[in-house]
Amino acid sequence: MIKRILKWTVSLILLALLIWFEIAYWTSTNDCDRKAAAPSNPMKAIVYCDYGLKNLKLENIEKPTPNDDQLLVRVRAASVNPYDWHFVEGTPKIMRAMGVGLRKPKDTRLGVDFAGTVEAIGKNVTQFKPGDEVFGGRGGAFAEYVCPRANRAVALKPANVTFEQAASVNIAGITALQAIRDKGKVQAGQKVLINGASGGVGTFAVQLAKSFGADVTGVCSTRNVDLVKSLGADHVIDYTKEDFAKGAERYDAILDNVPNHSLSECRRVLNPNGKYVLIGGGGPNDSRWIGPFGRIIKTMVLSPFINQKMGMMMADANHDDLTILADMMQSGKLKPVIDRTYKLSEVPAAIAYLEEGHARGKVIITVE
Repeated sequence: MIKRILKWTVSLILLALLIWFEIAYWTSTNDCDRKAAAPSNPMKAIVYCDYGLKNLKLENIEKPTPNDDQLLVRVRAASVNPYDWHFVEGTPKIMRAMGVGLRKPKDTRLGVDFAGTVEAIGKNVTQFKPGDEVFGGRGGAFAEYVCPRANRAVALKPANVTFEQAASVNIAGITALQAIRDKGKVQAGQKVLINGASGGVGTFAVQLAKSFGADVTGVCSTRNVDLVKSLGADHVIDYTKEDFAKGAERYDAILDNVPNHSLSECRRVLNPNGKYVLIGGGGPNDSRWIGPFGRIIKTMVLSPFINQKMGMMMADANHDDLTILADMMQSGKLKPVIDRTYKLSEVPAAIAYLEEGHARGKVIITVE
């Protein structure tokens, strides 16, 4: 009798979950259908109403108005991140069930990193003024205007840095800084390996690790060896000729931008008390259903049983870290690397290029 009750209970729960999923899927929508009227104060922005690159459109939408705690920023440049194509494709698909939108994207705007000029401020804003050149992060950055909160991820742009360079910093620069300082806890004299040293995060990470006094080894392809050396790497491993996981060297920290080695392989070249930091949300070749979450679960399961620290991080964008990066750019200690530049109308092509996984540094969008 008890087995029968349990069997029927489980069956009813599964049926309820199936019904819930079907209802949630078919009612999943966004505000695209409600934007039929022409905007009274238009601006151009990238909008997508359905998942997939082919659904990205450059449209006229209503220009935002800053609230009391916001700035109105005229965007001069933005940058593309893997973060963006995860949302465009809705992958890993577990993201959709976590609130991104099961059938259609809930948020129809794209882009996070921006740099531009302040045009107006809310009445409570005291730290910025119209005419200031700023950079930072705000959703919907693939547009002519954004309204970031003044006390969040926005900072003054150094005068010696272009808008394109400043626009590259928010996600990639902060991720690299927090991975090295907070997760890796890198100290002077330690040996740090950066797998994927020529990408967006990697190019910042090499320079930042050197600024912390580390002995830096960068892993990249043949064509990027000279670039990584120029950023200050003490050693460069060309992965087409050598496998760092089979080498004799041991590292105090590994920053893994390209998780193309198993955790056991990475642990083998990590010192007994070393730190492994998995960066980002995975690549386009990862499982389309769970992406990097399988690897994240493995690190969580392993961590309590070993002395080596293993974990994942995503950037926590904030004003203070942006200011640290701005000061480093001002002093010449940090220089963004830009691969290609696209126009706002070419955002689909820019995201497609980044999705190939071979960008050197950052991919930039200019907004005229």
